[in-house]
Amino acid sequence: MTLKAHRLITGASVIAYPAPDTGESFARSIAADFIPAGTTEIPIVVPMRSERFPAQEVYDGAARAIAGHLDAGRDVVVLCEGDPFFYGSFMYLFERLADRYPSEIVPGVTSMTACAAALRRPLAARNDQLSVIPATLPESALRARLASCDAAAIIKLGRHLPKVRGILHELGLTESAGYVERATLDTQKAGRLSDIAPDAAPYFSMILIYKGDEPWSLELTQQSSS
Repeated sequence: MTLKAHRLITGASVIAYPAPDTGESFARSIAADFIPAGTTEIPIVVPMRSERFPAQEVYDGAARAIAGHLDAGRDVVVLCEGDPFFYGSFMYLFERLADRYPSEIVPGVTSMTACAAALRRPLAARNDQLSVIPATLPESALRARLASCDAAAIIKLGRHLPKVRGILHELGLTESAGYVERATLDTQKAGRLSDIAPDAAPYFSMILIYKGDEPWSLELTQQSSS
């Protein structure tokens, strides 16, 4: 969390955040110690499941709730894991509200840079082409993008991990791949992809590939980052 985000959260009277339909909000759990007592909270319940759900209705309803507070003269702080505009759900609220209300975007630490720090490996260097590739793409698209880039961040792994590992093996990239799950948390795991046994990855996980010639020296770790 940045110092600016900390300052805004500790001074907030209204906070909104994404939340699953079961269990606690990850975004809220990160900021929980800094949310003032008596703060009005707006959970934006987004079902975490593979089948489609009425996402537009979810964000329409959240935008109406936030607008109600803004119309009453109350500022609203919206929490987002990582950076608001890097695959962040905040962008859907922004497009619904920004033309009617003044807003400020506070840049955050992206999962991509947090994972690179955990692996102690560069994302890219010099004239390298870095690609951010969702694992949800078809195999042919994944293969083509991985073959053509100098470095890659493969996101949205989850149940797609076996597919990705197979393609990396075909392309001879397994030994260039690092794996991180739950970056910066106490349960963080980081190391060579070849040392990771599970066939499925948690939602908060990523594979980073760097095709540079620097030697790989990091062993698998499960310690939290300091």
